[in-house]
Amino acid sequence: EVAELVAQGLSNREISQRLVISKRTADAHVEHILSKLGFSSRLEIAALLGSAAEDAAEDTHR
Repeated sequence: EVAELVAQGLSNREISQRLVISKRTADAHVEHILSKLGFSSRLEIAALLGSAAEDAAEDTHR
């Protein structure tokens, strides 16, 4: 859920407000996502989710 919000372009503060969690918790979630995926940029999360969505759309049209 956090990754999806990052991909939508929300800041950590906006994510924290949307999910009703502290900003510090949102910061930690984003850092964990980046670390686990070996990414250094929020844009990489967006690109990954964007390509996954495209792949899913292609699968439904086959």
